[in-house]
Amino acid sequence: MDSLLKNPPAALYVGTSGWAYPTWKPDFYPPKTQATKFLAYYASQLTSVEVNYTFRALPTAKQLEGWIAATPDHFRFSFKAPQRITHFSRLRDCEAAVDQFVASLEPVYTAGRLGLLLFQLPPNFKADDDTKARIATLLRTRSLDAHRIAFEFRHESWFGDSVYTILRDHNAALCVAESDDLVTPEVHTSTTHSAFRLRRNGGYTQPELEAIAARLVALAATREVFAYLKHEDEPTGALNAAALLAAAGKR
Repeated sequence: MDSLLKNPPAALYVGTSGWAYPTWKPDFYPPKTQATKFLAYYASQLTSVEVNYTFRALPTAKQLEGWIAATPDHFRFSFKAPQRITHFSRLRDCEAAVDQFVASLEPVYTAGRLGLLLFQLPPNFKADDDTKARIATLLRTRSLDAHRIAFEFRHESWFGDSVYTILRDHNAALCVAESDDLVTPEVHTSTTHSAFRLRRNGGYTQPELEAIAARLVALAATREVFAYLKHEDEPTGALNAAALLAAAGKR
């Protein structure tokens, strides 16, 4: 696969939620690519990755420095917030955990390579006055001030003006997530960035990818846009992401 990134669209960052998949050979990774070279090759085809590793464990500085060294300057790393914040504590009394999460990413931030911080809530976490207040409290955490924040809600009770107002007040993005079970309304609550997670089973057709590319490129004229496709053992998500980026580059 030839590199698609000779002229990547500015302000549009596209990738998948991970890269360390040997089963992506030979359709995405060339057959002889060593696992230690996966990220470098991935970054020759795509412009960002959503790191799900941080959902369960915080990275070391050495890990992050290795990832930075393996990727070009335009490449961005987004990180999923730890499950102890979103799933165990369910956003209650989590300021210290948020501070620790943000501090662990310092090498990426210092290098200017940090994309989104994604807070993905459990599907059974519903919106009510108390849980909305927890969102507002979390967003007031001082260590988040300099970062691009996105929230992915997986229960339809969150889709309403009162929640959008909380996100707007803190310039946090509503992550526009699409799966077979739930589709988030496309409401843009941040003035500086937008987030998409495209998770439909079976992937997307070329005409669908071209239509998505048109939407993302239009948005990227006024903000940074981050879009991540589903990762599985099959390379469909990575191939779709590469095709999406290629379609965007032609617009």
